[in-house]
Amino acid sequence: MSEQPQPETIHLAEAVRQACLEAVLHAYEDAAIRGLCAEGAWECAVGALRSLDVEEVIEQARANE
Repeated sequence: MSEQPQPETIHLAEAVRQACLEAVLHAYEDAAIRGLCAEGAWECAVGALRSLDVEEVIEQARANE
């Protein structure tokens, strides 16, 4: 049987997931508003996800505990 993750680990994972979702949705919507096709908007969304500063997200999550 596997061990249950620690509450801090769950909190950090949820913070990273939320930051990823926000980055992707914002980039896609912004690209669509600027007139990019769906494929172009998706490429912008993936780029936003790739450039997300995960260390910063973790630092902010820990500061807000």
